[in-house]
Amino acid sequence: MMPVRPPHHRPASRRLRTTLAGTAAGVLLAGLAALPAQAADGAGEPLGTVARTVGHARFEPGPCPRTADPTPALEKARCGTLTVPENRARPDRRRITLAVAIVPAEARKRAPDPVVWFAGGPGDDANSEIQLALDGGLNQDRDVIFMSQRGTYSADPALTCPNIDEFNARALGLVFGAPSTGRLHVEATRTCREQLLSRGADLSAYDGTESAADYADLRVALGLRQWNVFGISYGTDLALVYLRQHPEGIRSVGIDGVLPPSLAGGAVTWKAAREGFDGLFRACAEQSACNARYPDLKGTFERLVSELEARPVTTTVTVPGQPAPVKVVLDGGVLVNWLVSATHVAAGVPRSIDELAHGNPQRIAEQWAGGKLSPAAMGRMSHGLAYGVFCREWTPFESQDEVTRAGQRLFPSFPRSVLVNAPALPFLHDDCRAWDVPPAARSIRDVTRSDVPSLVLSGGFDAQTAPSSGPYAARTLSRSTVVTVPYVAHVVFADSACAQRITRSFLNSPTAPDTGCLAGLRPPAFEIAP
Repeated sequence: MMPVRPPHHRPASRRLRTTLAGTAAGVLLAGLAALPAQAADGAGEPLGTVARTVGHARFEPGPCPRTADPTPALEKARCGTLTVPENRARPDRRRITLAVAIVPAEARKRAPDPVVWFAGGPGDDANSEIQLALDGGLNQDRDVIFMSQRGTYSADPALTCPNIDEFNARALGLVFGAPSTGRLHVEATRTCREQLLSRGADLSAYDGTESAADYADLRVALGLRQWNVFGISYGTDLALVYLRQHPEGIRSVGIDGVLPPSLAGGAVTWKAAREGFDGLFRACAEQSACNARYPDLKGTFERLVSELEARPVTTTVTVPGQPAPVKVVLDGGVLVNWLVSATHVAAGVPRSIDELAHGNPQRIAEQWAGGKLSPAAMGRMSHGLAYGVFCREWTPFESQDEVTRAGQRLFPSFPRSVLVNAPALPFLHDDCRAWDVPPAARSIRDVTRSDVPSLVLSGGFDAQTAPSSGPYAARTLSRSTVVTVPYVAHVVFADSACAQRITRSFLNSPTAPDTGCLAGLRPPAFEIAP
């Protein structure tokens, strides 16, 4: 369940973080690159070029994976597949294939311990996040390993359900939190479930525990003694599960946009919204020009949520690529979810809220619709994996009433019809009843305790996983460095050159990264309307 940058990113109706991708969909098959990578555990062969079987898992070198957008880095990558049991409790039954891409380090003298990337979501494909990782220089002097989590876009099977993406686009013209919208939402979920079952999927086998075991198998199958783990958004939840269940061979762990498994669910998303919104509102209040032009931005926003929930506004907008104007209904729930995403474009938020308050909803409606209708929102998300995580690891351990009460404590002025749907997770308990998978063991919610060196990154504007979740997770990571990057939204590695520098420094010195760049950071220059 994860990210969105209006209007370029799909507006996560289910997620905390969207794939940072372009708009062209396609398939890219690249051959094995000739450039050498790190030798695999003394075998004398470049990493990812040797077939190896470990237990029930097998790595095979081969062509590079398909990606939704062109990924030039795959031209130099070494690729292959990891084949594992779909359900390790039944290892002799169906097997699944996960796509692996190893992007070589830029430096001639590369470090011996590569980085493995854990994607967001749940449901994003790591191979679709390659450019994001490389743009931040993660492969400066280390190879970086990407593997599709089970069920994601470049895995086989891919548990995508375009019917859900299509419903989310149609829902632009519906009242967000209406019971009738909820029934249609659950119907789309049920259709997805039936489609995947008809293809033979064991839906109970798509969760964090199985994904963590996949990565444990990958490290051994590649012949690696050690690697470094870096996870973003939901990938931080998976990284903490992996660190707890498979601690062997982990040199360091970086987590960015932290979602602790012990907190994951609706209540913490309300907490995230409160902290991220307040960070942005406070930054505006501290700038004299912003505060003078948009006084009491927080009060204005919260008043608009209640007013729109009582009297939704309907408008039409033009969206690139759409043949006709698009109908958009803005109610209180939409406004909350829009702002969660819009923290990524914080400079324009005060002006957008002010225009809405003065009767002009166009900027907000265009951003909301642009995300929902983006090609990046269609057919890329693994709803099968997302619901497996939600319905096995989250909703069994948090009631709907607990979610609503958490929202009410943090946003006491919001109507109940807004509070029952946590941001990015509308109708989740109803959906999970339709998904009908057994709960995971309660231990999935355990706190991770470890002395592996850890970098814990958060953004001051993070309205998706909460800045406070980083220090919370770090309490039981005894050798952790905790960094909150101010004025940046969810997943600071994507947007902050300072966060990228800190991450690279951490990989070279896991117990003493250089965080000096934080001192020079400044708030955004907010747009001031005439």
